[in-house]
Amino acid sequence: MSRRLILCAALVLTVPLAGCTTTPDARPAASPSTGAAMRLVAFDSCDQLIADLRRAAKASVGPYGFGGGPELLDDSVRAVGGSASKVDSAPGPDFSGTNVHESEADEPDMVKTDGRRIVTVSQGVLRVVDVATRKETGSVDLGVQNAGQLQLLLTGDSALVLVPAGYQRSFVGKKAEIADGPQLLLVDLSGPPKIVSQYQGEGELVDARMTGATARIVLRTTPRIQFPDSPTISDEKRRIAENRDAIDRAPADAWLPGWQVTDGAVTTTGKVDCGRVSRPTDYSGGSLVTILTFDLARPALGGGDPVAVVADGDTVYATATSLYLASDQRWRFDRFAGRAAKPARQETDLYKFALEGSQPPVYRAAGTVPGYLINQYALSEWETHLRVATTDSKTNRSAVRVLTEQNGELAQTGIVDGIGKGEQIYSVRFLGNRGYVVTFRQTDPLYSLDLSDPAKPAVTGELKITGYSAHLQPVGADRLIGIGQEADGNGRTQGTQVSLFDVSDPAKPRRLARYQIPGGYSEAEYDPHALLWWPAANLLVTPVSTWNGQDSQSVALALRVTDDIRLTDKVSHPAAKGYPSMIQRSLVAGNVLWTLSDAGLQASELSTMDQLAWLPN
Repeated sequence: MSRRLILCAALVLTVPLAGCTTTPDARPAASPSTGAAMRLVAFDSCDQLIADLRRAAKASVGPYGFGGGPELLDDSVRAVGGSASKVDSAPGPDFSGTNVHESEADEPDMVKTDGRRIVTVSQGVLRVVDVATRKETGSVDLGVQNAGQLQLLLTGDSALVLVPAGYQRSFVGKKAEIADGPQLLLVDLSGPPKIVSQYQGEGELVDARMTGATARIVLRTTPRIQFPDSPTISDEKRRIAENRDAIDRAPADAWLPGWQVTDGAVTTTGKVDCGRVSRPTDYSGGSLVTILTFDLARPALGGGDPVAVVADGDTVYATATSLYLASDQRWRFDRFAGRAAKPARQETDLYKFALEGSQPPVYRAAGTVPGYLINQYALSEWETHLRVATTDSKTNRSAVRVLTEQNGELAQTGIVDGIGKGEQIYSVRFLGNRGYVVTFRQTDPLYSLDLSDPAKPAVTGELKITGYSAHLQPVGADRLIGIGQEADGNGRTQGTQVSLFDVSDPAKPRRLARYQIPGGYSEAEYDPHALLWWPAANLLVTPVSTWNGQDSQSVALALRVTDDIRLTDKVSHPAAKGYPSMIQRSLVAGNVLWTLSDAGLQASELSTMDQLAWLPN
């Protein structure tokens, strides 16, 4: 995750422009927030869109382009995966699903299963494994190299592979070329796996969600502006002036992302229409977020029905019926000379969109909250309310606010403030009408919250222990697993710690047990996809890596969780190219535990952890 934290998210607006005429609008472009209610509005004309984007971009551009400044954000704000706003229901009897934020809003991952087959993407290849025979039944080379971590979504006989920007296309007998933008590949699994549709976009792949067979893909783009290469010019004001000149010279469609789609033998191209671009009250002009909507039940992808907003979003949260965008306002923070004086707003803008069927999201409401989110865990929709946990990074004050939609505004109905004074939020979990917040500086207070009355949310209990939990996972009624780091009294981390909390008494949360791995580190601390909870066997599986100064070890810990935490076994994979294979994911299908690493896929008997099969990549 980039330190900039200017990640993106997506949203859409179905309100069209009043008319894409050529008449320019004389209203000023983005202006500093005045405290008015946040909202999204459409541009009145295509000319106004381009003129306003130019003005905003010139005000925010730095001596080295649009990247100057936001990378100085606080390292303590970390990005991790998702949480649930409802108590997790027990998974189906035959297989485990991906550990996602909301059960009805699936998230892309490197492995998916429907109980009868396991689909993985690794090293540019999609593989299909039959659960019953534990054998690979098919594979397809996706034609990409050096692509980083591929991810996929699975529904029926269709897999959608998400390829990040910066990969290499593979050409037989020709030199590979670098592709600038992300790619989406629709793979038909009804027979031998084959690619049936390809979407080539611009910018960077941010996130995706899938409800039913509808996938919504988020892309972020920056204007296609060629800034002057002036390595000998050190004067920042002069560099900024030249960059502003380049913005003035940029063509009108430099801000509008394009795409290319190949369905079978037919290739089509297109751009986001200016009539489908909207804006918040304030924006930098240096980025655009676009959401694509694909019905994966169809045989081809098509153009994705793109809609876009001029925003610098960083967090997407979705349920089956709503999508929220959180836009961190710290894109303003910049220490370079010559830029417009816009102090960083210590607040986050929120936008709510309604989801229905395979249609693009529809804008419903917006609001602003003080402080910043740590990640999508900090957002949770429950019934008609949105709960938001934030920290003000300047004062280290944290709060949980309850918002509701009122006349197009996300209006605050209640607040509990002053959580973890002098500390920052490290993890959040909302479960029904209760919430749990972990803050940390030298110790780890776990706060329990009563959210049953939206007008009067309240802290009901507090537990102080050393270390911190970076992820909170429900493991049955009134039980939470916290996975994070143990620390000494001065806050120095000492290794992975798995804690079992009893939260049955909201006034007195207590730790029942813990399991420590000195010097350990787990991917589940920042990516909950790496964690498996299988309630049928009270089994918690998490990857852990250790380094003792001479050699490293990577295993998956199989822990039995009752009123205690007991190590059942450690699952390891064969070394790859002389290095330990880092186990990244675990899942259950039938009576078999499957673990995935870059080296391959391993099947182990669920009760004994005896190896049943090894399928190398």
